[in-house]
Amino acid sequence: MLKTRVISAVVGAVLLIVLLSLGNIALGLGILVLSLIGIRELYQAVSHAGYKPVRWIGYLACIPIFLISLSGENKVSAYVGLLKSVNSIFFGIFVMLMVLFSLIVFLHDKYSLIDIALTVFGILYVPFLFSFIVLTRGMTNGVLFIWIIFIAWSTDTFAYFTGLMLGKHKLLPAISPKKTIEGSIGGIIGCVAATIAYGIFIRAYIGEIPIYHFVIIGLLNGIISQVGDLSASAIKRFVNIKDYGKVMPGHGGVLDRFDSILFVAPVVYFYLSFIVLK
Repeated sequence: MLKTRVISAVVGAVLLIVLLSLGNIALGLGILVLSLIGIRELYQAVSHAGYKPVRWIGYLACIPIFLISLSGENKVSAYVGLLKSVNSIFFGIFVMLMVLFSLIVFLHDKYSLIDIALTVFGILYVPFLFSFIVLTRGMTNGVLFIWIIFIAWSTDTFAYFTGLMLGKHKLLPAISPKKTIEGSIGGIIGCVAATIAYGIFIRAYIGEIPIYHFVIIGLLNGIISQVGDLSASAIKRFVNIKDYGKVMPGHGGVLDRFDSILFVAPVVYFYLSFIVLK
């Protein structure tokens, strides 16, 4: 089992490095595929509990991820494009809601309000959060900043070994019985240290960004990544499944592997946009 996990992790890491190195469009296509798989996994999970989300709406909602990757890094064109896209986004949301509510009216014997709510929840949880990876890659120096998102995976590693050595007090046993408070703290500290180390490394390429920004980002990512992990566990416990899928042998599905990254990506994007690069 451990050998399978290690091999799967190495293969996944190589694919990720290649994907992030090829450029915005390649990344957009890759994240689009992950989003389609991820939202399918989520809809499969809630279907296991007897609900019936409108899957094709969720799949269509993944398409804008690729469209985002087509935008350039020029700030002027980006701002103009944003102004033009706001109405398009609102229009798309309006159409989606009209279609979903029409299903409640005309197909009320097939879809319930809960089914519609879960459809929207899936869109917000998977493609919406995944899109921030593409948005971060499209920023100035995004090819370097994007790795801050994936450094959050170090939280799991540090939490695991800290919990193994020092863990005595359960964190949230009703959701994740094996996680400990000590492990959680160790994960946060480890994520901060890894983020600082990476920040020192990339300062030679992006300019003198104060180190305290990397401290704050690392702290936020260390906390938020665990919230994402626990949220995914809470959903699995609610629908009574062990893993979301089997895409990554030994790790489970896309949502099992990217549960923390989904929550971290918006944190990195908004912190960089509003505070570091304002």
